[in-house]
Amino acid sequence: MGKFARSWALTKASLAVLRSDRELLVFPLLSGIAVVLVVLSFALPMFGLGMFDRLDRSGGGVPAAFYLCMFGFYLAQYFVMFFFNSALVGAAMIRLDGGDPTVGDGLRIARGKWLQILGYAAIAATVGMALRALEQRAGFIGRIVVGLVGVAWTLATFLTVPVLVARDIGPIDAVKESALLLKQAWGENLIGKGGLGLVFGVLSMLVIVLGALLAVVLAGAGMAMLAVAAAVLAGVAVLGLALVQSALAGIYSAVLYRFAVGGDAPAGFDGALLREAFQRKD
Repeated sequence: MGKFARSWALTKASLAVLRSDRELLVFPLLSGIAVVLVVLSFALPMFGLGMFDRLDRSGGGVPAAFYLCMFGFYLAQYFVMFFFNSALVGAAMIRLDGGDPTVGDGLRIARGKWLQILGYAAIAATVGMALRALEQRAGFIGRIVVGLVGVAWTLATFLTVPVLVARDIGPIDAVKESALLLKQAWGENLIGKGGLGLVFGVLSMLVIVLGALLAVVLAGAGMAMLAVAAAVLAGVAVLGLALVQSALAGIYSAVLYRFAVGGDAPAGFDGALLREAFQRKD
């Protein structure tokens, strides 16, 4: 409970940073748009070429071209996600230093790290493809094990982007440093990241349920246009919650990394909480 209370307090402080710099929401929005474009740019040609049809008729064998396309998809998707997350974290770090960042500042930081981001995307794509291949070939217990490995990988790399933004090192070293920092503060990363997902997951579910109920009631009363409007508004609200969650995750990771390596609490954050969060383990 102590770890959860600390993580929740740090999350609320991160929300204060977001209220001060609402333009940070632009980065997850751009990331979402870019991810959709990546999906369309790969899915439409693959459907047009009948690659999925040939996959169904292959009798269990997967053509090499399909693997190449999937790796390219993973690489492109991870690159755009890491690029805009780097922009978000970079802008957040400027704010934590007392500055007033702009969207351009964040994008400039990400552009300056594009090669390292590409390398990290290649690592993540390779791991993702490997885990997917193992999951397809494993039994029920094997899928559970692979799933746990995937969760461990996600947690171990939680601070990789802040490391890449703050330091002039390659992606492999950044992943190693992120894993080392995770080892020092496992609970805070796990509970903070999981807590954000839980809170915003519950809020999104409530919005969906309430929006669906309202739409059904309005439709039953013969107000079709209002029912459609209610459904659309619920969708917009869920999108807004997703943007806020993504922005908070980026700010949270920047705060944890800054304190882990520097020991100084940024303005608006409780130094005692951060010191408890990063008590080094022998």
